[in-house]
Amino acid sequence: MHANQSSWSFRIEPGLRPEHRERAAQGYWRAFSRKLRNPLGPETKAVAFIERVLDPPHAISAMSEDGGFLGVAGYKSPDGAFIGGRCEDLAAVYGRTSTAIRGLLIVLLERDRADDTLLMDGIFVEPQTRGRGVGKALLNAMEERAERSALRRVRLDVIDTNPQGTRAI
Repeated sequence: MHANQSSWSFRIEPGLRPEHRERAAQGYWRAFSRKLRNPLGPETKAVAFIERVLDPPHAISAMSEDGGFLGVAGYKSPDGAFIGGRCEDLAAVYGRTSTAIRGLLIVLLERDRADDTLLMDGIFVEPQTRGRGVGKALLNAMEERAERSALRRVRLDVIDTNPQGTRAI
């Protein structure tokens, strides 16, 4: 899907390209560090963990015409989630000692997904491209994804300290 905003254009595509994993992990941390700092901080370890557990098929990406990363929307469906991971992934990044407490904190943040719902698992746009329609295009693509999967609803939970997100809804 191509999107044009004045003379600037970008495209939306399913998945997350391998070369964008690190940028996606960094952006995810920037967008959600307030919520995730206790179970996943410090930043260097958090980004390493997020990059490790990203599941590219559960994402929709925005990129410039030359293939530059602009943003991503992840989702949770009956088939999996954009951000997953197991205790082994936590242990690989943080060590065995802190895995149990971090795992417990992460479980407390988990959100249930109803059978007929595509649950958005985070959305963010790179700071330099905000206000150009990228986030709206990602949200539209997410609705189309839900329709193709015969899911009746799309749910996005917004952190109350995110005024950008609440305006986008």
